[in-house]
Amino acid sequence: MDLNLLRVLDVLLQEGSVTRAAARLGSSPAAVSRTLAKLRRAAGDPLLVRAGQGLVPTPRALELKDEVAALVHRADRILAPGPGFTPADLRRTFTVQAADLVVSGLAASLTARIRAEAPHVEVIFVPESTEDSGALRDGRVDLEIGAPGHHDPETRTEPLLRAEVIGIARQGNPLFDAPMDPARFAAAEHLGISRRGKQQGPIDTALARLGLRRRIAAVVPGHPSALILASESDLVTIGIEGWLEPFLTALGLRTFPIPLDLPPIELGLAWHPRTAADPAQLWFRARARTAMLASFAS
Repeated sequence: MDLNLLRVLDVLLQEGSVTRAAARLGSSPAAVSRTLAKLRRAAGDPLLVRAGQGLVPTPRALELKDEVAALVHRADRILAPGPGFTPADLRRTFTVQAADLVVSGLAASLTARIRAEAPHVEVIFVPESTEDSGALRDGRVDLEIGAPGHHDPETRTEPLLRAEVIGIARQGNPLFDAPMDPARFAAAEHLGISRRGKQQGPIDTALARLGLRRRIAAVVPGHPSALILASESDLVTIGIEGWLEPFLTALGLRTFPIPLDLPPIELGLAWHPRTAADPAQLWFRARARTAMLASFAS
């Protein structure tokens, strides 16, 4: 049965008047009368009958009165806003899907912020291998951080940053012995990054427009291995401007602008609408947002 029918019956039994019940419900007497007619058909009983200027309950209505009131009260409690949210009391695990480059630049900052406010919260980072698998929809992932993927139609996204793609090579790479131009860039030995083993991408499209083609000597699944290989060879790889400085310094790498017209990489957050209003998820997304912006700016 429609819960609204029981709510109207509850008020009618309390007020004994269609007019007063309509005023309490913010409705019209005609609408309340129509609802009473539906209730009578459903119950197979008049429920309330005329007595002078008011209505009095039938024996069947008196039997139902306390039960109806209890049901309406329970429904109100179920649908009422939850208790106040306190991060320090939260005991929960959040699962974040992100590329290894994003994890490298973001995990330390995010987990430090989480520990400071919610010491009982755990954060699990999982690789992008779960992309396109409905992980947000079925709850295996709470939040995606990074470049937008192929999400389910209902997925909510929030763009946060636009980052330039940059070239990366070791300090002594012969590539730096002369001014950089598209032909010199294309002639270098390149190191691709793709968890799916793809050899072509936006760089190859931009080179093709200039009649150029690069040779990809190897493809690795993630940025950490690409940076290590680039530091130990003359291979050239790519990254995102803004998050790599500590790793570059430690590995003896340097960056350079890629001499091509490349679109920037958009970075942001993605989540499922089931978690949109959850206080804990709202809090976690806010901390991820802040950590992401701070990490990129530092």
